[in-house]
Amino acid sequence: MKFIILGCGSSMGVPRPDGFFGNCDPNNKKNYRTRCSALIKTTDENILIDTSPDLRQQLLSHKIKKINKVLFSHMHGDQTHGINDLRSFYINSRKPINVYADNQTSKYLKNSFSYIFKSYSKEYPATLKLNKLQKKIFIKNNYKKIGIQSIIVEHGKVKSNCFIINKKLAYISDVSKIYNKDHKYFKNLKYLVIDCLWYNFHPSHFNLETALAIIKKFKPKKAVLTNLSPVLDYKALKKIIPKNVIPAHDGLTINL
Repeated sequence: MKFIILGCGSSMGVPRPDGFFGNCDPNNKKNYRTRCSALIKTTDENILIDTSPDLRQQLLSHKIKKINKVLFSHMHGDQTHGINDLRSFYINSRKPINVYADNQTSKYLKNSFSYIFKSYSKEYPATLKLNKLQKKIFIKNNYKKIGIQSIIVEHGKVKSNCFIINKKLAYISDVSKIYNKDHKYFKNLKYLVIDCLWYNFHPSHFNLETALAIIKKFKPKKAVLTNLSPVLDYKALKKIIPKNVIPAHDGLTINL
């Protein structure tokens, strides 16, 4: 089973659409960041986390030929606006793909992309089936059940979901607060993939100081910083963080 970071960039990516690299060295390929999404690849299934606006590019880059399920972390555009690119997988299978979202995200998706969930004509049938995101979802790997636990965290003024896969890896791409009652779920992890927007305070995201404090508290064997803005150059960031912590880059693959 593999966990692939398809995109690790903040809401406008790196470089931004206007070509702005900020502090990032354009000569380093690891500074080219598409918007956040990830893939859980098992022997049986491909489970996508979020549909970033760069999803088409991400799917082509990794030669992903099927998507079995989609988990949405929250309702923001940089996590949802690539949803239409899932249509090609419906065309191949002629079966709607199951997607899972919390109540707030479900309302947003139905209001913004109603044509995806309702059949308006034979030529344009519904391509996705919207399901309630449960606290635990099971997937298959080598005919074994693998649990994915979803935990609600704060992300500024909205709620977001983080995902813990097989009690080994936690993926928290957008977070400003993890509730104390849930800290127990983040102990004894092999990997923690965590939001780290930039150096300064931000009301909706962890900055570097907060991300490192959380890593120190939870003590994963390895941690990966994601949702990186143009402020954070890959090499400059890597020099100042602990050895068990690395900045994400698009395509970073973790074997579970």
